[in-house]
Amino acid sequence: MDTLTCLQQYWWLIIAVLGAALVFLLFVQGGQSMLLCRSLTSTDRRLIINVLGKKWELGFTTLVVFGGAFFASFPLFYSTSFGGAYWLWMLILFSFILQAVSYEFRSKPGNIFGTRTYDVFLFINGCVGCTLLGEAVAMMFFGGEFTVTKTNILDGAAPVISQWAPTHGLEAIICWKNLLMGVMVLMLARTLGALYLIMAVSHDESFHRKMRRNLVVNAAIFVVLFLVFAAVLLTADGVQVAPDGSMQWVANKYLYNLLDMPVVACIFLLGVVGVLWGIAAPLIIKGYRHGFWWSGAGTALVVISLFCVAGFNATAYYPSLTDVQSSLTIANSSSSIFTLKVMSWVSVLVPFVLAYIAYVWYKMSGKPESPANVDQVY
Repeated sequence: MDTLTCLQQYWWLIIAVLGAALVFLLFVQGGQSMLLCRSLTSTDRRLIINVLGKKWELGFTTLVVFGGAFFASFPLFYSTSFGGAYWLWMLILFSFILQAVSYEFRSKPGNIFGTRTYDVFLFINGCVGCTLLGEAVAMMFFGGEFTVTKTNILDGAAPVISQWAPTHGLEAIICWKNLLMGVMVLMLARTLGALYLIMAVSHDESFHRKMRRNLVVNAAIFVVLFLVFAAVLLTADGVQVAPDGSMQWVANKYLYNLLDMPVVACIFLLGVVGVLWGIAAPLIIKGYRHGFWWSGAGTALVVISLFCVAGFNATAYYPSLTDVQSSLTIANSSSSIFTLKVMSWVSVLVPFVLAYIAYVWYKMSGKPESPANVDQVY
Protein backbone atom coordinates (compact mmCIF):
# COMPACT_ATOMS: atom_id res chain seq x y z
CA MET A 1 0.00 0.00 0.00
CA ASP A 2 1.51 3.35 -1.04
CA THR A 3 1.77 6.47 1.11
CA LEU A 4 -1.15 8.28 -0.55
CA THR A 5 -3.51 5.34 -0.02
CA CYS A 6 -2.48 5.08 3.65
CA LEU A 7 -3.13 8.80 4.17
CA GLN A 8 -6.52 8.60 2.44
CA GLN A 9 -7.62 5.70 4.64
CA TYR A 10 -6.21 7.41 7.73
CA TRP A 11 -8.25 10.53 7.04
CA TRP A 12 -11.36 8.52 6.33
CA LEU A 13 -10.99 7.04 9.81
CA ILE A 14 -10.63 10.56 11.23
CA ILE A 15 -13.84 11.55 9.45
CA ALA A 16 -15.53 8.43 10.85
CA VAL A 17 -14.53 9.34 14.43
CA LEU A 18 -15.75 12.92 14.02
CA GLY A 19 -19.00 11.66 12.50
CA ALA A 20 -19.44 9.29 15.44
CA ALA A 21 -18.89 12.17 17.88
CA LEU A 22 -21.47 14.27 16.03
CA VAL A 23 -24.14 11.56 16.09
CA PHE A 24 -23.40 10.89 19.78
CA LEU A 25 -23.91 14.59 20.58
CA LEU A 26 -27.28 14.62 18.80
CA PHE A 27 -28.77 13.63 22.15
CA VAL A 28 -29.10 17.39 22.68
CA GLN A 29 -31.35 17.66 19.63
CA GLY A 30 -33.21 14.56 20.79
CA GLY A 31 -33.93 16.14 24.15
CA GLN A 32 -35.05 19.37 22.49
CA SER A 33 -37.52 17.47 20.34
CA MET A 34 -39.38 16.48 23.52
CA LEU A 35 -39.91 20.06 24.74
CA LEU A 36 -43.44 20.27 23.32
CA CYS A 37 -44.69 17.03 24.89
CA ARG A 38 -48.02 17.72 26.55
CA SER A 39 -47.16 15.64 29.61
CA LEU A 40 -44.33 18.00 30.57
CA THR A 41 -44.90 20.82 33.01
CA SER A 42 -43.20 24.22 32.79
CA THR A 43 -40.78 23.04 35.48
CA ASP A 44 -39.95 19.94 33.42
CA ARG A 45 -39.22 22.10 30.38
CA ARG A 46 -36.95 24.37 32.37
CA LEU A 47 -35.11 21.33 33.68
CA ILE A 48 -34.58 20.09 30.13
CA ILE A 49 -33.31 23.51 29.01
CA ASN A 50 -31.01 23.69 32.04
CA VAL A 51 -29.49 20.30 31.29
CA LEU A 52 -29.16 20.59 27.50
CA GLY A 53 -28.09 24.23 27.62
CA LYS A 54 -24.75 23.11 29.05
CA LYS A 55 -23.99 20.82 26.12
CA TRP A 56 -25.45 22.26 22.94
CA GLU A 57 -22.28 24.14 21.94
CA LEU A 58 -20.28 20.89 21.83
CA GLY A 59 -22.53 19.50 19.11
CA PHE A 60 -22.47 22.76 17.15
CA THR A 61 -18.67 22.87 17.31
CA THR A 62 -18.34 19.22 16.30
CA LEU A 63 -20.56 19.83 13.26
CA VAL A 64 -18.25 22.66 12.16
CA VAL A 65 -15.11 20.56 12.75
CA PHE A 66 -16.63 17.59 10.89
CA GLY A 67 -17.48 19.78 7.88
CA GLY A 68 -14.07 21.44 7.94
CA ALA A 69 -12.21 18.13 8.11
CA PHE A 70 -14.27 16.73 5.24
CA PHE A 71 -13.58 19.82 3.16
CA ALA A 72 -9.84 19.68 3.77
CA SER A 73 -9.35 15.94 3.26
CA PHE A 74 -11.97 15.13 0.59
CA PRO A 75 -12.69 18.44 -1.16
CA LEU A 76 -14.48 16.87 -4.13
CA PHE A 77 -17.14 15.47 -1.80
CA TYR A 78 -17.49 18.86 -0.18
CA SER A 79 -17.93 20.67 -3.50
CA THR A 80 -20.25 17.98 -4.86
CA SER A 81 -22.55 17.54 -1.88
CA PHE A 82 -22.41 20.89 -0.12
CA GLY A 83 -22.30 22.81 -3.38
CA GLY A 84 -24.84 20.71 -5.27
CA ALA A 85 -27.40 19.48 -2.74
CA TYR A 86 -27.43 22.89 -1.15
CA TRP A 87 -31.12 22.88 -0.17
CA LEU A 88 -30.47 19.90 2.09
CA TRP A 89 -27.40 21.45 3.72
CA MET A 90 -28.92 24.95 3.96
CA LEU A 91 -31.90 23.54 5.85
CA ILE A 92 -29.52 21.72 8.21
CA LEU A 93 -27.48 24.85 8.85
CA PHE A 94 -30.61 26.98 9.29
CA SER A 95 -31.95 24.58 11.92
CA PHE A 96 -28.68 24.83 13.86
CA ILE A 97 -28.80 28.62 13.64
CA LEU A 98 -32.25 28.46 15.25
CA GLN A 99 -30.70 26.43 18.08
CA ALA A 100 -27.92 28.96 18.70
CA VAL A 101 -30.34 31.89 18.65
CA SER A 102 -32.74 30.14 21.02
CA TYR A 103 -30.18 29.36 23.71
CA GLU A 104 -28.76 32.86 23.40
CA PHE A 105 -32.01 34.81 23.70
CA ARG A 106 -34.58 32.48 25.30
CA SER A 107 -34.24 33.91 28.80
CA LYS A 108 -32.75 37.31 28.03
CA PRO A 109 -34.46 40.34 29.61
CA GLY A 110 -36.77 42.07 27.16
CA ASN A 111 -37.55 38.89 25.22
CA ILE A 112 -40.62 40.06 23.29
CA PHE A 113 -41.32 36.67 21.69
CA GLY A 114 -41.65 34.69 24.91
CA THR A 115 -39.94 31.44 25.84
CA ARG A 116 -42.54 29.40 23.97
CA THR A 117 -41.35 30.73 20.61
CA TYR A 118 -37.77 29.69 21.33
CA ASP A 119 -38.95 26.31 22.58
CA VAL A 120 -40.59 25.81 19.19
CA PHE A 121 -37.29 26.79 17.51
CA LEU A 122 -35.44 24.22 19.62
CA PHE A 123 -38.07 21.62 18.74
CA ILE A 124 -37.58 22.39 15.03
CA ASN A 125 -33.81 22.06 15.38
CA GLY A 126 -34.26 18.76 17.22
CA CYS A 127 -36.54 17.21 14.62
CA VAL A 128 -35.34 18.78 11.38
CA GLY A 129 -31.63 18.80 12.25
CA CYS A 130 -31.51 15.10 13.18
CA THR A 131 -33.66 13.94 10.27
CA LEU A 132 -31.78 15.88 7.60
CA LEU A 133 -28.35 14.92 8.97
CA GLY A 134 -29.47 11.29 8.82
CA GLU A 135 -30.58 11.78 5.22
CA ALA A 136 -27.26 13.41 4.31
CA VAL A 137 -25.39 10.38 5.66
CA ALA A 138 -27.81 7.99 3.95
CA MET A 139 -26.75 9.41 0.58
CA MET A 140 -23.32 7.87 1.22
CA PHE A 141 -25.00 4.48 0.79
CA PHE A 142 -27.97 5.12 -1.47
CA GLY A 143 -26.43 7.77 -3.73
CA GLY A 144 -27.33 11.13 -5.19
CA GLU A 145 -28.24 12.53 -8.60
CA PHE A 146 -24.99 14.19 -9.64
CA THR A 147 -22.28 14.01 -12.26
CA VAL A 148 -18.60 14.92 -11.94
CA THR A 149 -16.54 16.16 -14.88
CA LYS A 150 -13.13 17.32 -13.68
CA THR A 151 -12.18 18.76 -17.06
CA ASN A 152 -14.87 21.42 -16.56
CA ILE A 153 -12.38 23.27 -14.39
CA LEU A 154 -10.76 24.42 -17.67
CA ASP A 155 -14.02 25.94 -18.90
CA GLY A 156 -13.62 29.66 -18.33
CA ALA A 157 -17.35 30.32 -18.80
CA ALA A 158 -18.56 27.72 -16.27
CA PRO A 159 -15.69 26.06 -14.32
CA VAL A 160 -18.04 23.83 -12.32
CA ILE A 161 -16.82 20.28 -11.75
CA SER A 162 -19.96 18.82 -10.20
CA GLN A 163 -23.47 19.11 -11.61
CA TRP A 164 -26.49 18.19 -9.49
CA ALA A 165 -30.10 17.42 -10.33
CA PRO A 166 -32.19 20.57 -10.98
CA THR A 167 -33.87 20.14 -7.59
CA HIS A 168 -30.49 20.57 -5.82
CA GLY A 169 -31.04 18.16 -2.95
CA LEU A 170 -34.82 18.35 -2.57
CA GLU A 171 -35.10 14.98 -4.32
CA ALA A 172 -32.77 13.47 -1.69
CA ILE A 173 -34.96 14.73 1.14
CA ILE A 174 -38.04 12.88 -0.14
CA CYS A 175 -36.23 9.67 -1.12
CA TRP A 176 -37.78 6.96 1.07
CA LYS A 177 -34.46 5.25 1.82
CA ASN A 178 -32.87 8.50 2.95
CA LEU A 179 -35.97 9.38 4.92
CA LEU A 180 -35.87 5.97 6.62
CA MET A 181 -32.38 6.64 7.93
CA GLY A 182 -33.27 10.24 8.81
CA VAL A 183 -36.21 9.25 10.99
CA MET A 184 -34.15 6.43 12.50
CA VAL A 185 -31.45 8.95 13.52
CA LEU A 186 -34.16 11.17 15.02
CA MET A 187 -35.52 8.29 17.09
CA LEU A 188 -31.99 7.39 18.18
CA ALA A 189 -31.35 10.99 19.22
CA ARG A 190 -34.62 11.07 21.19
CA THR A 191 -33.67 7.80 22.87
CA LEU A 192 -30.23 9.14 23.82
CA GLY A 193 -31.86 12.38 24.95
CA ALA A 194 -34.22 10.56 27.30
CA LEU A 195 -31.33 8.48 28.68
CA TYR A 196 -29.22 11.58 29.26
CA LEU A 197 -32.04 13.45 31.00
CA ILE A 198 -32.64 10.46 33.28
CA MET A 199 -28.95 10.54 34.21
CA ALA A 200 -28.55 14.31 34.52
CA VAL A 201 -31.66 15.12 36.58
CA SER A 202 -31.85 13.96 40.19
CA HIS A 203 -34.46 14.01 42.97
CA ASP A 204 -37.45 14.16 40.64
CA GLU A 205 -39.19 10.81 40.32
CA SER A 206 -42.11 12.28 38.37
CA PHE A 207 -39.72 13.61 35.73
CA HIS A 208 -37.90 10.25 35.58
CA ARG A 209 -41.19 8.41 35.01
CA LYS A 210 -42.02 10.68 32.08
CA MET A 211 -38.56 10.23 30.57
CA ARG A 212 -38.78 6.45 30.97
CA ARG A 213 -42.09 6.46 29.12
CA ASN A 214 -40.48 8.52 26.36
CA LEU A 215 -37.54 6.12 26.37
CA VAL A 216 -39.79 3.08 25.88
CA VAL A 217 -41.74 4.63 23.00
CA ASN A 218 -38.79 6.16 21.16
CA ALA A 219 -36.51 3.15 21.68
CA ALA A 220 -39.19 0.77 20.37
CA ILE A 221 -39.65 2.86 17.23
CA PHE A 222 -35.88 3.18 16.82
CA VAL A 223 -35.28 -0.58 17.07
CA VAL A 224 -37.96 -1.30 14.45
CA LEU A 225 -36.57 1.34 12.09
CA PHE A 226 -33.00 0.12 12.68
CA LEU A 227 -33.97 -3.44 11.73
CA VAL A 228 -35.67 -2.19 8.57
CA PHE A 229 -32.69 0.03 7.74
CA ALA A 230 -30.23 -2.84 8.30
CA ALA A 231 -32.27 -5.07 5.98
CA VAL A 232 -32.44 -2.37 3.30
CA LEU A 233 -28.73 -1.56 3.59
CA LEU A 234 -27.46 -5.14 3.51
CA THR A 235 -29.56 -5.94 0.42
CA ALA A 236 -28.78 -2.66 -1.35
CA ASP A 237 -26.61 -2.28 -4.42
CA GLY A 238 -23.31 -0.48 -3.99
CA VAL A 239 -20.61 0.77 -6.32
CA GLN A 240 -17.47 -1.38 -6.61
CA VAL A 241 -14.20 0.04 -7.90
CA ALA A 242 -12.47 -2.32 -10.35
CA PRO A 243 -8.65 -2.66 -10.48
CA ASP A 244 -8.58 -0.53 -13.65
CA GLY A 245 -10.41 2.30 -11.86
CA SER A 246 -13.80 1.81 -13.53
CA MET A 247 -16.89 1.50 -11.35
CA GLN A 248 -19.94 -0.71 -11.49
CA TRP A 249 -22.99 -1.50 -9.39
CA VAL A 250 -22.73 -4.68 -7.31
CA ALA A 251 -25.65 -6.36 -5.55
CA ASN A 252 -25.44 -6.68 -1.75
CA LYS A 253 -22.19 -4.70 -1.75
CA TYR A 254 -22.45 -3.55 1.89
CA LEU A 255 -23.18 -7.07 3.11
CA TYR A 256 -20.04 -8.27 1.32
CA ASN A 257 -18.09 -5.42 2.90
CA LEU A 258 -19.07 -6.58 6.38
CA LEU A 259 -18.16 -10.17 5.53
CA ASP A 260 -14.84 -9.11 4.01
CA MET A 261 -13.97 -6.93 7.02
CA PRO A 262 -14.67 -9.07 10.12
CA VAL A 263 -13.12 -6.49 12.47
CA VAL A 264 -15.60 -3.89 11.24
CA ALA A 265 -18.43 -6.42 11.59
CA CYS A 266 -17.41 -7.08 15.22
CA ILE A 267 -17.31 -3.34 15.96
CA PHE A 268 -20.77 -3.01 14.44
CA LEU A 269 -22.18 -5.86 16.55
CA LEU A 270 -20.53 -4.58 19.74
CA GLY A 271 -22.05 -1.18 19.08
CA VAL A 272 -25.52 -2.64 18.60
CA VAL A 273 -25.22 -4.59 21.85
CA GLY A 274 -24.07 -1.45 23.67
CA VAL A 275 -27.01 0.58 22.39
CA LEU A 276 -29.54 -2.10 23.35
CA TRP A 277 -28.06 -2.64 26.82
CA GLY A 278 -28.03 1.10 27.49
CA ILE A 279 -31.74 1.20 26.65
CA ALA A 280 -32.66 -1.89 28.65
CA ALA A 281 -30.62 -1.28 31.81
CA PRO A 282 -32.59 1.72 33.18
CA LEU A 283 -35.83 -0.14 32.49
CA ILE A 284 -34.96 -3.45 34.18
CA ILE A 285 -32.55 -2.36 36.94
CA LYS A 286 -34.27 -0.30 39.61
CA GLY A 287 -32.55 3.01 40.25
CA TYR A 288 -30.01 2.58 37.43
CA ARG A 289 -29.53 5.89 35.58
CA HIS A 290 -26.37 5.54 33.51
CA GLY A 291 -27.57 3.68 30.44
CA PHE A 292 -26.68 6.78 28.40
CA TRP A 293 -22.98 5.93 28.44
CA TRP A 294 -23.59 2.40 27.13
CA SER A 295 -25.89 3.57 24.36
CA GLY A 296 -23.69 6.56 23.55
CA ALA A 297 -20.56 4.42 23.22
CA GLY A 298 -22.50 1.85 21.19
CA THR A 299 -23.78 4.58 18.89
CA ALA A 300 -20.23 5.79 18.25
CA LEU A 301 -19.04 2.26 17.39
CA VAL A 302 -21.94 1.68 14.99
CA VAL A 303 -21.34 4.99 13.20
CA ILE A 304 -17.61 4.31 12.83
CA SER A 305 -18.32 0.85 11.41
CA LEU A 306 -20.87 2.27 8.94
CA PHE A 307 -18.33 4.80 7.67
CA CYS A 308 -15.85 1.95 7.19
CA VAL A 309 -18.45 -0.06 5.27
CA ALA A 310 -19.20 2.95 3.08
CA GLY A 311 -15.62 3.90 2.21
CA PHE A 312 -13.31 0.88 2.47
CA ASN A 313 -12.99 -2.36 0.48
CA ALA A 314 -12.87 -0.61 -2.92
CA THR A 315 -16.27 0.98 -2.36
CA ALA A 316 -17.56 4.30 -3.65
CA TYR A 317 -18.77 6.14 -0.55
CA TYR A 318 -20.91 8.54 -2.60
CA PRO A 319 -22.58 6.66 -5.47
CA SER A 320 -23.91 8.63 -8.42
CA LEU A 321 -27.37 7.58 -9.53
CA THR A 322 -26.95 9.57 -12.74
CA ASP A 323 -23.52 8.37 -13.90
CA VAL A 324 -21.87 5.53 -12.01
CA GLN A 325 -18.41 6.61 -13.20
CA SER A 326 -18.94 9.93 -11.37
CA SER A 327 -19.23 8.14 -8.01
CA LEU A 328 -16.84 9.38 -5.35
CA THR A 329 -14.28 7.20 -3.60
CA ILE A 330 -11.71 8.07 -0.98
CA ALA A 331 -9.11 7.75 -3.76
CA ASN A 332 -10.62 10.02 -6.42
CA SER A 333 -12.02 12.70 -4.08
CA SER A 334 -9.14 13.29 -1.67
CA SER A 335 -6.69 16.16 -1.40
CA SER A 336 -3.15 15.89 -2.73
CA ILE A 337 -0.53 13.86 -0.90
CA PHE A 338 1.16 17.09 0.21
CA THR A 339 -2.06 18.43 1.76
CA LEU A 340 -2.84 15.12 3.44
CA LYS A 341 0.68 14.94 4.89
CA VAL A 342 0.48 18.45 6.30
CA MET A 343 -2.99 17.75 7.71
CA SER A 344 -1.73 14.53 9.27
CA TRP A 345 0.67 16.54 11.37
CA VAL A 346 -2.24 18.76 12.38
CA SER A 347 -4.30 15.68 13.24
CA VAL A 348 -2.07 14.99 16.25
CA LEU A 349 -4.19 17.71 17.86
CA VAL A 350 -7.34 15.56 17.59
CA PRO A 351 -6.70 13.75 20.93
CA PHE A 352 -6.24 17.14 22.57
CA VAL A 353 -9.51 18.33 21.05
CA LEU A 354 -11.30 15.23 22.38
CA ALA A 355 -9.65 15.76 25.77
CA TYR A 356 -10.82 19.36 25.74
CA ILE A 357 -14.38 18.26 24.94
CA ALA A 358 -14.24 15.77 27.81
CA TYR A 359 -12.89 18.45 30.17
CA VAL A 360 -15.55 20.97 29.16
CA TRP A 361 -18.19 18.25 29.52
CA TYR A 362 -17.00 17.51 33.04
CA LYS A 363 -16.78 21.15 34.12
CA MET A 364 -20.15 22.10 32.68
CA SER A 365 -21.96 19.08 34.06
CA GLY A 366 -21.32 19.87 37.70
CA LYS A 367 -23.84 18.38 40.05
CA PRO A 368 -27.06 16.85 38.68
CA GLU A 369 -29.94 19.22 38.00
CA SER A 370 -32.99 19.13 40.23
CA PRO A 371 -36.15 21.18 40.77
CA ALA A 372 -34.27 23.00 43.55
CA ASN A 373 -32.11 24.93 41.05
CA VAL A 374 -34.56 25.01 38.15
CA ASP A 375 -34.73 28.81 38.16
CA GLN A 376 -31.14 29.03 36.89
CA VAL A 377 -32.16 28.70 33.26
CA TYR A 378 -30.80 29.45 29.83
